[in-house]
Amino acid sequence: MMRRIAVLDAPSNLGLRPPTPTSVPGCGKAPGALRDQGLLPRLRARDAGCLTPPRYDAGDWRPGDGVCHAREIADYSAALADRIGAIIDRGEFPVVLGGDCSILLGSALAMHRLGEAVGGRIGLVFVDGHSDFRHPGNASYVGAAAGEDLALVTGRGQADLAAIEGRRPYFRDVDVVVLGIRAQDEYRLDLQAAGIITRPVPALRAEGAARTAQWAHEQLADCAGYWVHVDVDVLDPAVMPAVDAPDPGGIAFAELEILLAGLVDTPHCLGVELTVFDPDYDPDGAYAAEIVNTVVSGLRPVTAPGSAPPRLRPEETPRPTPGQRRSIDQFGLPIAPAPGDHGQARDDDDDVADDGSVDGGSAEVGDGLGDGGPGGVDVPTAATRPATAPGGPAA
Repeated sequence: MMRRIAVLDAPSNLGLRPPTPTSVPGCGKAPGALRDQGLLPRLRARDAGCLTPPRYDAGDWRPGDGVCHAREIADYSAALADRIGAIIDRGEFPVVLGGDCSILLGSALAMHRLGEAVGGRIGLVFVDGHSDFRHPGNASYVGAAAGEDLALVTGRGQADLAAIEGRRPYFRDVDVVVLGIRAQDEYRLDLQAAGIITRPVPALRAEGAARTAQWAHEQLADCAGYWVHVDVDVLDPAVMPAVDAPDPGGIAFAELEILLAGLVDTPHCLGVELTVFDPDYDPDGAYAAEIVNTVVSGLRPVTAPGSAPPRLRPEETPRPTPGQRRSIDQFGLPIAPAPGDHGQARDDDDDVADDGSVDGGSAEVGDGLGDGGPGGVDVPTAATRPATAPGGPAA
């Protein structure tokens, strides 16, 4: 039995600052541009429609006011979580086309609901050129949720976004793997201090994309499943500059394809989202075509004959000790010397306060892997999954 892909458009641009005072971010056009390149028929995917976002309007927002569009993003995230949950209920593999990185809040909320329903924890593989870890504990002010999404989904920041439905955090720090950030990412030390394990580009390229995907599986072996976030700015701007914040030192399309294929080639992977491609910087559609080629090839393991259906199933692989790295240069992109892995001993009892500080309290997400034993836990249906946490939405 093969897995069927369902493609859902989430064209929200609410998490980005305007490119100019009189314009809006163009990433909301990305789903249409990718569909125009034949993405759905090439994936043989079901069209799961489009969740239309609220209008982009910063109004009189000023720095210091908190996250811009916070109420709209929160409402959109809850609706997006509903749509993702409905796809998973059908036994399908969701592929969500953003939009900016703030759509991760909707995916994260869906995964937290799912984890609660099965009595396990859901992890996150965060493939992004930037850590998106700005929060009130490490920055003078916040404002653009697309630059703060990893902080928000790990419980840092204002409650109306970090604790929708009273759920906080959506992902525990120990259940997150960050891949593809640049070696000198602004918040790399904050990630390390939090116990969020990372593999920046130099280490990713030295180990290779396939081994990195396997390594990510192993880091999340204690989780019942995981979600994959892909921001296309993980690619080097020499090959893909059509993003809002291109940053040199990224990976190549071929590496992203291999990485994606390795991450989805397991029933442990529950779905994928793609963010931040901006067709305004791609007038002839060449970059959209490259992205579609990469996604179609990278997702081939999902629909391969004999692939396992989507299920929550723990992996039994023990976590490895870091090994020697090999330099690779076949992709034609500059490779910096590989730093040491930022993996470290993890504290399983983190909790996060509104200001981004961490204390010793337990994040009540659930520690079990369900009752299904080694064979795994079937994804619950809509009839058995709770829509909200007890007590209703947070104020």
